[in-house]
Amino acid sequence: MPFVPARDGVEIFYKDWGSGRPVVFSHGWPLNADAWDTQLQAVAAAGYRGVAHDRRGHGRSTQTSTGNDMDTYADDLAAVIEALDLHDATLVGHSTGGGEVVRYLSRHGADRVRSAVLLSAVPPLRLRTEDNPEALPIEVFDELRAGVAGDRSQFYKDLAVPFYGANRDGATVSQGAKDAFWLWSMQAGVVPSYDCIKAFSETDFTDDLAKIDIPVLVAHGNDDQIVPFASAAPRTAEQLSQGRLKVYPGAPHGLTGAHDKEFTQDLLAFLGE
Repeated sequence: MPFVPARDGVEIFYKDWGSGRPVVFSHGWPLNADAWDTQLQAVAAAGYRGVAHDRRGHGRSTQTSTGNDMDTYADDLAAVIEALDLHDATLVGHSTGGGEVVRYLSRHGADRVRSAVLLSAVPPLRLRTEDNPEALPIEVFDELRAGVAGDRSQFYKDLAVPFYGANRDGATVSQGAKDAFWLWSMQAGVVPSYDCIKAFSETDFTDDLAKIDIPVLVAHGNDDQIVPFASAAPRTAEQLSQGRLKVYPGAPHGLTGAHDKEFTQDLLAFLGE
């Protein structure tokens, strides 16, 4: 299997499909690169090079107990981009992966990047504060930590339901999609999964967003039960100098599982601009 060594020696697994202008995908917590398979196939078929990696501690990458923070995630993404010598890339990040993309652009710049897509992404800040009253209280994230530290198998099965909006009337997400969520989640290490919660909930991306000066598509469902819409996408789009907001009415957090065709079409259209 293909791996790239991170700066601290951790092995980062990646997929590399197709040829052409690169599209680099960063997955959400606690999944892995397989969550992007539909989009990887689509961009490869459309003449692009699709690259997706497993975040450290997730999927097939090293289950390390160190470096499970947003700065290191961004540096790992940089290691993949540099090892494959990618240029003129579009970065696509879902949920935690969106934070990873934003932090990458802040830390490493956009010399190798032409545009980005933030899908159901965690910026600007997930944690409720006096200045961020619409976000979620710390107790929500404490419950996530308790779930990972306890019976995580059942926890992930339960989490798949709101993730894909399966608890809403008219939901069309398949049992297979929910089963895949559980499978991918169980492949992540306990410590990396636990530590990642702090990374995606407490990292403030406000200063990072101000540094980004490339076109960014900010896509989000307005019935997201994991990263509530109001405190995320509109604020992110406003803080970006070239941000464009795309709202999916009634859509959940897991757009790639519940609304994959519509999002993939929008992604290809954005790539073609």
